[in-house]
Amino acid sequence: MSDVSNSPVAVLGAGSWGTALAIQFARSGRPTRLWGRDRSRLAAMARDRRNDRYLAGSGFPEPLTLESELAQALRGAYDVLIAVPSHAFRTLLGAIAPLLAPEMRLAWATKGFELPSGLLPHQVAREVLGPTRAVAVLSGPTFAREVGAGLPTAMTIASSDAAFAKTLAQDISSSQFRAYTSTDIAGVEVGGAVKNVLAVGAGLSDGLGFGANTRVALITRGLAEMMRLGVALGAQRDTFMGLAGLGDLVLTCTDDQSRNRRFGLELAAGKTASQALTAIGQVVEGYPAAKALHDVAARAVVEMPLCEGVYQVLYEGLPAADAVQALMRRPIKSETE
Repeated sequence: MSDVSNSPVAVLGAGSWGTALAIQFARSGRPTRLWGRDRSRLAAMARDRRNDRYLAGSGFPEPLTLESELAQALRGAYDVLIAVPSHAFRTLLGAIAPLLAPEMRLAWATKGFELPSGLLPHQVAREVLGPTRAVAVLSGPTFAREVGAGLPTAMTIASSDAAFAKTLAQDISSSQFRAYTSTDIAGVEVGGAVKNVLAVGAGLSDGLGFGANTRVALITRGLAEMMRLGVALGAQRDTFMGLAGLGDLVLTCTDDQSRNRRFGLELAAGKTASQALTAIGQVVEGYPAAKALHDVAARAVVEMPLCEGVYQVLYEGLPAADAVQALMRRPIKSETE
């Protein structure tokens, strides 16, 4: 544990991922406050000591408390962790900005480019909070239900402030949870954004019965697309061979706990995007991410044919089978291109 381990960590966002991370911090011994917007749901969570909607099987450790007032959740905290969808990220940053003391450090588990700006979360944070605050991103191959259940898990914490990444990793780690550190915040964020779009593609592919060969080709060539975009945006290539790149990509493309993969499966079964989103009942980041990625790749002049195919299926009405055929008809070229 770090020197600040006796100060509270405030986790903002009481969905499945925010709840799981709050449980993990508390399980590791850190006093933890979990804040959410829905007061009635928070009251039920405080009474039952679990999140019945998202993680019914995971009880809350003793150091975890619930807080419905944002200012109270932040009061006296040294570290703040945001776990809200990308579309709500800037708004929440604006709400907490006047409540943050100068020494407070900010991390997030939010994934995806902002629409319509195309900014990564750390760029949004700099715009809202300025350039001096210590910030970090948590990402990697993790499903909330398994973290909540205490199953063995590894993830990445990235920050340009290496000391912050190290202390946060120490404070969240336990015998069943290991956090690795990185200084490549852009690379970790690009990996977290692109993998959601590719997971939608994997769900479409599997739902249409294209088979294991197609799925593995999608993952492998998708990783190449992720690398191309990341390097163009200033990331380090090696980051994408780690937990936040390849690891998270394989996880979300191959396991039905992934909402993005299930979204693709629902679309392949004939549902509209709206019907598929309703069936899943939670935020599917890959849907808006496909639009954001289409715009970002065009601005960066980076070829991403797989991600573009997913975009065309979601936003231009292209049948998924036609998108696959278009990919197969692309000119033959070196695998390294």
